[in-house]
Amino acid sequence: MGSDGMARTVDVIIGGGGMVGLALAIALAKGGLEVVVADPVPEADALRAGFDGRVSALAFASVRMFKALGIWERLANRAQPIDDILVTDAKLGGAPSPFSLHIDHRELGAPLGYIAENRHIRQALFAASTTLPNLKLIAPAALQSLEPASNGVDARLANGEIVGARLAVAADGRDSLLRASMGIGVVSWAYPQCGIVATVCHQRPHHGVAYEHFLPSGPFAILPLTGDRSSLVWTERRDMAPGMMALSQSDFDAEIARRFGAHLGETRAEALRWSYPLRFHLARSYVKGRFALAGDAAHGIHPIAGQGLNLGLKDAAALSDVVLEAASLGLDFGGLDVLARYERWRRFDSFALALAMDGLNRLFSNDVAPLRLMRDLGMGLVDRIAPVRRFFMRHAGGDVGRLPRLMKDEAA
Repeated sequence: MGSDGMARTVDVIIGGGGMVGLALAIALAKGGLEVVVADPVPEADALRAGFDGRVSALAFASVRMFKALGIWERLANRAQPIDDILVTDAKLGGAPSPFSLHIDHRELGAPLGYIAENRHIRQALFAASTTLPNLKLIAPAALQSLEPASNGVDARLANGEIVGARLAVAADGRDSLLRASMGIGVVSWAYPQCGIVATVCHQRPHHGVAYEHFLPSGPFAILPLTGDRSSLVWTERRDMAPGMMALSQSDFDAEIARRFGAHLGETRAEALRWSYPLRFHLARSYVKGRFALAGDAAHGIHPIAGQGLNLGLKDAAALSDVVLEAASLGLDFGGLDVLARYERWRRFDSFALALAMDGLNRLFSNDVAPLRLMRDLGMGLVDRIAPVRRFFMRHAGGDVGRLPRLMKDEAA
């Protein structure tokens, strides 16, 4: 119950106030709906430097969405444009393959995307949400359970409050308790890999170049941040990762230098480092009556191409499209017939991208000579055939397939 003893009633309640949940809430609130977001993590904790060391690559379709929602203006000065992407294949300590893939922003006439720290993205989302009187963030208070109600659901929060809504959305991450409580299963498997994340300061400027080195243990990405800093996203064998995380600062810096090479000069990792187990999952369905999944609650993909957040933001944009269109027509936007349109739109796209990322990881995370030759020749061909190269650029930018309104050119 609320402080007045009465249940709060809104149009949509979202369980999970992460990047996807807040982006969806802002889109729905800007469309005129009353929205509540419930999250177990206090805002101050979610913005601490030690809470989440990861960065995200924002595709230009996602940037258009952020511009349309008034989020980008709060993030732009902390986001580093990606001007070039260089992809190479090499053994650890060995020379790179003579075949590589170079993607240059001048072919598009605009940055290929932007890299931003997750905490800064959250900061921009929190700031944008406070400008909307019809959007309420309740934290810390997890959305614990949903019960059917007349023309809606009653959502019980961890603080004891009950919120009535016509639609509930789970955006509470890959281990979604809401997904499980609604009886939606997942197809999943664990990779024999962990992702090690750290911020690295370097002697020379990166000039906006993102590097992806494919090593036998997995991809080693160097992603440019503002200033003479880069984010290291290091995929390592699961059995090796704990040893790497336990290294002294000087030994950890030495391992990074072995993988970075000399092009950025002397490198030094900042004190904080993180390790995340990698796994694949896909929900068996995205919707039930008055209930929908979005973001990591619906899917989790290998980070080999940095598309996880973009996939979740596309969920948020598509769900807001479907819900706001139904609301404008006076339809019941929590009804299964309306939500099924969202599922048809997003589930196949998520499935296709997830399998593509899984296949890329399996192709590149090995040292089998015939496979190495095949993938190197493939990169060389893509690098030399301009139309194919531009297609990959558009795909990386999230600019293929049926785009939600917020992600189209005219949205920004």
